[in-house]
Amino acid sequence: MNKRILFLILMMATLAVLLSACSNGGGDPAKTVEQYLQAKVEGNEKAIRQLLCSEKEADAFQEINAFTSVSGAHIEGMNCQRVDDSDIVKCDGKIVATYGKEDTVFPLTAYRVVQEDGEWKWCGEAPVP
Repeated sequence: MNKRILFLILMMATLAVLLSACSNGGGDPAKTVEQYLQAKVEGNEKAIRQLLCSEKEADAFQEINAFTSVSGAHIEGMNCQRVDDSDIVKCDGKIVATYGKEDTVFPLTAYRVVQEDGEWKWCGEAPVP
């Protein structure tokens, strides 16, 4: 095969990969927040570490163990939406945690997300817009 044709094919393939990466934008930030909150309720260390932004890595132990002292925790009515094109995701719903025989409700709120290495990461609570 001619070197020139091979070069053009390689350049077109590279361009296609770059364009698909740009259009993806690292996924859906609202989905990232939903996955993070679910992992937190489940105490899923691997998922939490994958979804946590680098700024919050020092808080990983606290995030992983947030619901370990409860006899049960689950999320009800979770619906998260990105606020315009901002770095804020607002969620409706609640986390219900059972301590002994008593339920405690933690309303979902707004969360900050950042892109790191082309992926959205959860980066803590944010003021509700």
